[in-house]
Amino acid sequence: MQQTIIERLDRIAEDVVSLVLRGAAGPLAPWEPGAHIDLALPNWLTRQYSLCGDPADRDSYRIAARYEPLSRGGSEYIHRFLRRGRALDVSLPRNHFPLVPAPEYLFLAGGIGITPILPMLRAAAGSGTPASLVYAGGTLATMPFADELRSSHGERVRIVPTRQQGRPDLAGLAAALDPAAAVYCCGPASMLAAAEAVFPADRLHTERFHPAVRSFAPNTPFEAVCARSGRTVRVPADESLLEALIHAGHPVASGCREGVCGSCELTVVTGDPEHRDDIGAPAGRMYACVSRALSSRLVLDL
Repeated sequence: MQQTIIERLDRIAEDVVSLVLRGAAGPLAPWEPGAHIDLALPNWLTRQYSLCGDPADRDSYRIAARYEPLSRGGSEYIHRFLRRGRALDVSLPRNHFPLVPAPEYLFLAGGIGITPILPMLRAAAGSGTPASLVYAGGTLATMPFADELRSSHGERVRIVPTRQQGRPDLAGLAAALDPAAAVYCCGPASMLAAAEAVFPADRLHTERFHPAVRSFAPNTPFEAVCARSGRTVRVPADESLLEALIHAGHPVASGCREGVCGSCELTVVTGDPEHRDDIGAPAGRMYACVSRALSSRLVLDL
């Protein structure tokens, strides 16, 4: 973990605050557009936030959090209790939404989904690559960074307050797009579904706030063998691998517990994991919060 101090905490839109976190002990770990960090809150919750500042700034990170009344308490704590000067621990940056090289970019953002897109657009524009952004939200008052985007990127950016203008025509955008262009989309599930319906899968890159609704075979029990300790942990059908390991005294880092952040990644030595995450586990890895086993046992590097 890295120690930071809240240098600024500003209300930048309706129900959205921006936090600038300065490294308490010098430069912070480097990151690239699309990365996020785990924020360890004083109420014992850990939540994930996309980095939306400048990757060249090694002294501080910037994140933004929207207040979600039905959340599990992270956004409420940030909005109600955090203040300038508070110390917070953050993880090293992780990136499951990297900006790949392309001759042209189309960025699509909905609401707080603008946060990972901000540094992507800055990087694309800075490299001279053609890039445009369509940014949708209910009203201008609810859309963080709208003014910053207008002043920095001008005609590259189209702001769409949907209550006045309706939803953007993604099908029209797809029809007019260069066939080699890469499309990046982050926003609510409805926007992601609309993008997936009109853009080819090999050109579309998405990041979700919450996991997609999918169906899996019924859970079955399996064994997790911890290779380094030699212990075998039984994982019952009604418990996740993460929960079983923690209950057995093998603490595993975790954040979202929904398969979208990657903080509970484990190395699989042998066995056949059943991947249920939304970010695509690398070969030989799995995310313990949601994924299970297709084989009767997994050997893990624990």
